[in-house]
Amino acid sequence: MEIRFVYMTAGNMDEASQIAKTLVQRRLAACVNIIDGMRSVYEWKGTLQEEREVVMIAKTRADCLPDLVEAVKGMHSYDCPCIVGLDVLDGNNAFLDWIRAQVGPVSVADNEWHAKQD
Repeated sequence: MEIRFVYMTAGNMDEASQIAKTLVQRRLAACVNIIDGMRSVYEWKGTLQEEREVVMIAKTRADCLPDLVEAVKGMHSYDCPCIVGLDVLDGNNAFLDWIRAQVGPVSVADNEWHAKQD
């Protein structure tokens, strides 16, 4: 299963935290990093904007990305939220296996992976 990191932004820490917790609880993401203090400059409806935002980076499987996108869109305060999936080409295999085990329905293979870690 291919892994994706999903770059997202939110308007504030409360929104980012709620989105992150929901994604992990629903097993749509193994983990979500929340990084406060970003500034974004963009044009919206013909006006230049500069706003403080919060970055979120979710770790998920490619097959779960469509459901993750829909879940975030349903919770997000923005009309057009930034939700972008990025391919993970390589990395620490143990970490990538952990993502695979944490995301999606719980399976026997997932339980076996967790048992090996104890």
